[in-house]
This record gives sequence, structure tokens and C-alpha cells, in this order.
Amino acid sequence: MTKTTGNQDRTENPSREQRPGPLRTFKPLLVDVALPIGAYYLLKGAFGMSTFGALAWSSVVPAVRTVWGVVRERTANALALLTLVVNVVSLVAGFVSGDPRLMLAKDGAVSSTLAIGILVSVALGKPAMTAGMKPFLVKGDARREAAWERLASGTAAGSDAFRRKERTFSLVWGTALLLECVARVVGAYTVPVDTMVWLGTVVIAVVLTAAFVVGGGLAAEPMARLLTAEVEADKAGRRPEVAVAA
Repeated sequence: MTKTTGNQDRTENPSREQRPGPLRTFKPLLVDVALPIGAYYLLKGAFGMSTFGALAWSSVVPAVRTVWGVVRERTANALALLTLVVNVVSLVAGFVSGDPRLMLAKDGAVSSTLAIGILVSVALGKPAMTAGMKPFLVKGDARREAAWERLASGTAAGSDAFRRKERTFSLVWGTALLLECVARVVGAYTVPVDTMVWLGTVVIAVVLTAAFVVGGGLAAEPMARLLTAEVEADKAGRRPEVAVAA
């Protein structure tokens, strides 16, 4: 009789330990969205700071988090660096001009920078959103990881469809972020500043929700099905492979 130990269970089911908890999943949203909004109203309402001052100081934490992410990971992530540059330039421009509306519009500039970076990555054949989507589809499972590599490298029968969906996912997010940029920049110069601080968050929430739903339906779900089919075919020993061009 074969006994299954706790160590064996963890080895065969790594997704239990590797799957991020709710706090880790939503930490970026809390730091980049909820904290700046709360800080703005606290600094302005409780401490009597000016609109521009409150906006400037509430932008510090996301900027520091971006720098820390680059330093900690020790990798030159193009999108992270672009976001950092836009934040720094926008903050400097805001301090020079003293215009709170420019401070609000700079968030749209960040979105447009990310959007352009994502769309360019698709054109170059290296969709930028893949890195964020892969862990949710692979789920820490070794078989799904191997199936992903085969599909992504073009050595599996479903590779063409898989890679099309991979590009589609990034296209959806790039387009959504461009639309969010336009909405935030227009709002920054047409809506009262105090209103735009919270309305900008509503815009982000709507855009992100739409991107998740559309991207999931058009790309993530079909990719998950292709992954599952590839895993099952590999288990059954009937996985047809395609020739890889030299």
C-alpha cells in the first residue's frame, strides 16, 4: 500500500502554496489606488493642505513603490521604468507649474505610457501582459507549466491559436488603458478637482473590470481550455507535435 505524505502532497499539488492569497493579490490596488485617495482627502481635509500639495504628497507612495520594485527585482522592466519616468516628469512639471489639474492628468499619461508599451510589445511578438496572466492559468502546476511552454514555443498542435489569444489579451489591455487615459485627461481639465480625485478611481475600476471581462472571454478562457487539452493529450500519450522551423 502506498502512503501519501504531506511532503508528497505539496510536491504534487504546488498550486496550494504558490497561489497568492487575497491580500497579496489586491496589494497593488490598495497601494496605488486606495492609499493615494485616502491620503489626498486626509491631507486636504484634516491638515488643511492645498489641493496641489495634497495631490503631490499622495503621489509619493506609488512612485516610491515603483522605484522599490525595480531595485528589489534588479531587472530593467521596460513598463516599470516607463511608469517611473512619467511619474517623475509629471511630479516635476506639477511642482514647477503649481497646477493641480496637471497632477491629475499625469495619471492619464502613465496609463497611455503603459498602453503604448503593451501595444508595442504585441507588435514585437512579445505580449507584455503574458507575465501577469500566466500564473493564473498555470496555477503552479508542473504539467500545465510544461504545456504552456510547448504551446508558446510552437511545438504543440494548438500553438497558433494559443499565441493568437495571447496577443489578443495584451491588445485588449492596451486598448483599455488608452481609453482610460483619454477619459482621465479630459476629466482632469473639465471636472472639478475634488470630484475628479474620486471619479478618476471610478474610471479605473470600470476600465479594469471591462478589461478583465473582455480579456477573459476573448483570450484567457480559451487559453485555459487549450492548456487543459494539451495536458490531457500529454497524459494520454497522444500529443501531436508540430514541426519547428529551423
